[in-house]
Amino acid sequence: MNANQKQTKKKTAEAPAIEQTALPKAAPPKAEAPVAEVEAKKKIMFVASEAAPFIATGGLAEVIGSLSKALARSNRYDVRVILPLYQDIRKEYRKDFRFIGNIFVPLSWRNQYCGIFEYKKDNVTFYFVDNEYYFKRPGCYGYYDDGERFAFFCRSVMEILGFIGFYPDILHCHDWQAALAALYLKTIYCFRPEYQFIRAVFTIHNIEYQGKYSLDILEDLFGISYHYQYLVEFDRCINLMKGAIECCERFSTVSPTYAAEIKDPYYAHGLDGIVRRNEFKLCGILNGIDPDYYDPATDSALFANYSAEHPENKAVCKAELQKMLGLPVKPNTPVIAMISRLVSHKGLDLVREVIEQVLRQDVQFVLLGTGDPAYEGYFADLARRYQGKAVAVISFNSDLSRKIYSGADLFLMPSKSEPCGLSQMIASRYGTVALVRETGGLRDSITPYGAGGNGFTFSNYDAYDMLYVINEALGVYRMKEEWAKLVKKAMETDFSWSTSAKSYEQMYLDLLK
Repeated sequence: MNANQKQTKKKTAEAPAIEQTALPKAAPPKAEAPVAEVEAKKKIMFVASEAAPFIATGGLAEVIGSLSKALARSNRYDVRVILPLYQDIRKEYRKDFRFIGNIFVPLSWRNQYCGIFEYKKDNVTFYFVDNEYYFKRPGCYGYYDDGERFAFFCRSVMEILGFIGFYPDILHCHDWQAALAALYLKTIYCFRPEYQFIRAVFTIHNIEYQGKYSLDILEDLFGISYHYQYLVEFDRCINLMKGAIECCERFSTVSPTYAAEIKDPYYAHGLDGIVRRNEFKLCGILNGIDPDYYDPATDSALFANYSAEHPENKAVCKAELQKMLGLPVKPNTPVIAMISRLVSHKGLDLVREVIEQVLRQDVQFVLLGTGDPAYEGYFADLARRYQGKAVAVISFNSDLSRKIYSGADLFLMPSKSEPCGLSQMIASRYGTVALVRETGGLRDSITPYGAGGNGFTFSNYDAYDMLYVINEALGVYRMKEEWAKLVKKAMETDFSWSTSAKSYEQMYLDLLK
């Protein structure tokens, strides 16, 4: 009897046991429905390198934390997430993790310890992969052996499925750090019966970061036979993102516009040909935010709480922010804010070209972020030269970011490329009107005021096009009634995961047909 026959026999044998257990509890006939519903639950496993609220370095963590929660609200899905157990995972959660066992994970010639911890939150089961050699370090990324670290993580995912007895219908992998999970599934593990019906989905959060390594280490580091070299080879090196795109049944991006953009060499960082070849399985689904987590009516970080129906206290937040940052308290002077990583693709060269022309007007400018030392130095110097009008806080400060979102009037986000972006959604939720360049998720989430939209936009990557729209926004700001209507519209825009989660559900169901 082969493995498939054994598996079929096992399932057949188990079926009556389930019915015998359930039937005595079901006095009226319609009570059988919950049993069928539980049996029919679709199983989804997210594989990712970070997730809110445990550890976050960017938008990926927000997506994993929020999307898994949104899907788990429905009784149709058994949603689980697997992550590395980093040293920096927040202690208030870590103390409640439950150790459920350990295994040894084969990775080429290595056989590494893998501890498994479990934690349940919001109907989602989280698993954490423990190996101190790989993950007991500050931060998540940026180490010389990141390739080996995440190869171990992805191989651990495959081994842990058997340990916990959970073979998902959908294995949803996110970004290059999880790409090898899709690759392992379709190569090393594809011959095991229990893995054969798992469908792989791969989501690109930023195509710039692809996981590139020398072909020499394919077997020695990643444990993948050179027979599969054709899957990962691109531009004379290993490209893990390319491998995941080739292996998965579906791949997606975090906005519809970005899904179209990555077919273009300007945005694709070399992978446009691979994307176009596989576009039959590509879709774009706009990210959302958690409206309960980002709620100005309940956010304890704010100087005062407010809502779209009662926005009066936003003026209090503005005045307190001005005091805190050493700016003159001027209720009628618009505050333009940026909260960003200080890197070139965020459009900072556009800002640098025209910001002094903006500051000659009656405005105040606030920037929060870290990144390229050249940009850090420029904005710090700008703040020194325009004291009382400009402030640059060169740091990562989550508490201050909430205060800026709530206290500013206009949020500037002129990105050269932006797969989705969450800052424009958060700012809108807090009544700070977004001014964005029409790219990626910015285009899909912010619509122009002139067309009855919820913010301001410009299309060309041009500093003076941006300046024109900034001046347009400042003109609307002076029309108090019109501005109040725009603020209300921005706050009431639905950026929740409800719509996006339904799109993911549809993708999963189409894949499982």
